[in-house]
Parts: sequence; C-alpha cells; structure tokens
Amino acid sequence: MKTLKVLFFALVVLSMNTSCNAQTNENDKTKVLKVDKVEVYYFHYTRRCATCNSVESVSKEAVNEFYGGKVSFAGYNLDEEAGKSKGEELGVSGQSLLIVSGNTKINITNEGFMNARSNPDKLKQIIKEKIDPLL
Repeated sequence: MKTLKVLFFALVVLSMNTSCNAQTNENDKTKVLKVDKVEVYYFHYTRRCATCNSVESVSKEAVNEFYGGKVSFAGYNLDEEAGKSKGEELGVSGQSLLIVSGNTKINITNEGFMNARSNPDKLKQIIKEKIDPLL
C-alpha cells in the first residue's frame, strides 16, 4: 500500500512538472520588427450594437488623429465576401480589432469593447501605445 502511495505521488508530481514546463518556453520570444506599413483592421458582422459601432468609430478616429495617412484603418463586414476573405487571411473568426505590421498581429479586441463607449480616450491611448513601437 505504501509503494502504491509513493508511486501515485510521483505520478502527480511528474504530471504537474510536465504541464508547467509545456506552458513556458524560453525560445518562444516575440520580436517586434519595425516595418513602415501598419494597418488597423476592425472586423464586424452586419448586425451591430452601439458598442460595435463605437469600437469602429473611436479606433478610426484615433488612427486618423495620431497618424494621419501613415497608418491605415479598414473595417470589414464578415458577412460579406471581402470581409470573409480578409478575415481568413488574418485568422479572424469573429468580431476583432487588430493592429497588423508585417508578421506582427496585435489583438486589442477586448480593450476595444471594454473602453469604446465608457472610456474612449483610454482606447485611443491603448491604440497609440501598441502602434508607436511598430513605427
């Protein structure tokens, strides 16, 4: 019985060690390369709520306010063919707010929906903080 307990304990420790090691990998470091072209994409569906509309308008306003023509903004309807194909290209499966520069893709959808209506200035600052290192 004692051997069984020791064996069970060793199995638990081993499984915990493997699962924790699987989550952290020193070799998987994200590098941000500076690329001249930065694009902001907002993906949505045809039926939209007030928050969905705010995410798009605040994001577009922030991009124009901070970067003028240096950073582009595009909205895509996932119910339309152009939106579906662009969404597939970027790996988007639902409503999303993305900042894309080369191979770097930054998803700020959660921040967009949390702040667009209640704190639009905070969303604008988040967009600026994410785009500035890419330029």
